[in-house]
Amino acid sequence: MQGIVSANGLLIVAILSGYALLSPSELARATTVARPLPVPTPGPVSDYVGRPVERAPEAPRVTWPKTITGQILDANRSPLEGASVVIGGVEHLTNAEGRFTIEGHPPDASMLVKRPGFARMKLSPTRDAIELVMQPQLVKAAYLTYFGIGDKGIRGRVLDLAARTELNAVVIDVKGDRGWIVYRTEVPEALAVGAQGPATLKDFDGLMADLKSRGIYTIARIVTFKDNVLANGRPDLAIIDTRTGRPWIDNEKLAWVDPFREEVWRYNVAIAREAASKGFDEIQFDYVRFPTDGKLGAAKYSSPNNKTTRLPAIAGFLGKARRELGPLGVFVAADVFGYTAFNDNDTDIGQRIEELAPHLDYLCPMVYPSGYHVGIPGFRNPVQNPYEVVRESVRLIQHRASQHRVRVRPWLQDFKDYAFDRRIFGVTEVRAQIKGADDAGAVGWMLWNPRNDYTASALRQKEASGTK
Repeated sequence: MQGIVSANGLLIVAILSGYALLSPSELARATTVARPLPVPTPGPVSDYVGRPVERAPEAPRVTWPKTITGQILDANRSPLEGASVVIGGVEHLTNAEGRFTIEGHPPDASMLVKRPGFARMKLSPTRDAIELVMQPQLVKAAYLTYFGIGDKGIRGRVLDLAARTELNAVVIDVKGDRGWIVYRTEVPEALAVGAQGPATLKDFDGLMADLKSRGIYTIARIVTFKDNVLANGRPDLAIIDTRTGRPWIDNEKLAWVDPFREEVWRYNVAIAREAASKGFDEIQFDYVRFPTDGKLGAAKYSSPNNKTTRLPAIAGFLGKARRELGPLGVFVAADVFGYTAFNDNDTDIGQRIEELAPHLDYLCPMVYPSGYHVGIPGFRNPVQNPYEVVRESVRLIQHRASQHRVRVRPWLQDFKDYAFDRRIFGVTEVRAQIKGADDAGAVGWMLWNPRNDYTASALRQKEASGTK
């Protein structure tokens, strides 16, 4: 019998050798409680060759039943109509009672459930009927430009805000205002026209993994019809300037592609699909409209450009995008002018709430007070009334889209006024806009600053906001 005496005087006797644990006072009367058995001697290796290896039986793999049924509820246990249930690359929608029935699915595929305004949920196969309670999600984002996301200082500053404040999301330029793609794309058409830009991130997958580890919701911004690279690489897809025969350009000297051309639709959807494969939670289309500045009279399209043709073009593109992206498990959003809340027509750009809402998960109006050049009813100077501008814009858009499951998450102004008195938009103005969005029932908000320099003091700290 062998033992080890510890610092407190206890003698530990190995039970594994068949002996008890004894204190020094008991050592004198210790007796063997069991005689050790002899250690078996293994036979020659040849005795084991060819003998089947014995393994513990594996637990049976759980698969879905032939027919999957379930119900999706909100936190109050009210049924959620129009929730997406995605399995095997097919999207199913719940009925008015929040119920769904699925057949013909892969037996071992995971299931993803999503609905605008709620956090996505992933389920493994089960033999039981499903009852899923979804949790509300308010997305509060800051924008990172094509160059900003690649700058460690700028990116670090925004991520620090996300760590300290109520921010919990970022909007990243996947395809920015010039048409450049931020990561190494594998879309053949994009490579053919030179869309691999000068600030391509080499380890974009590593960046996305880091964002996910921080719990940050990721939104891929794709500038759609303003695309200098595609227009110049494929002039046959561009809006043409009747004076020169070359691609038409706006006041920023950037060319646009023709929103009527379905090949342009396919190009942008292909980039969006690739972004979804990178792990983005949401695809957000910006400049999903006809141009508003430049020599508009010289712009030639492949189809007549008028109020009856513009709406089907923009809605047609978004419909195609929703059909292809929905089954991938991502949300689909579009940025719209703030004045679409008030205008019954298409604002001469192909945007009308009633036509766009059926194809989207999120409508993202740009409710920057500086952008309302004639104010809104009752408030002629919008920069003096940021709360009212945001609240009324969000409220009206929600009312006009109320027949659909789409939710409203606005863009807010966090940059200096450019249209009225050049005032700085600081803590007071940013907080007023946030309150306007909250009071109108928006499901979050996004801050826009083209330099990615945000008013940190306007944001609630994590402890105070309760945001994780």
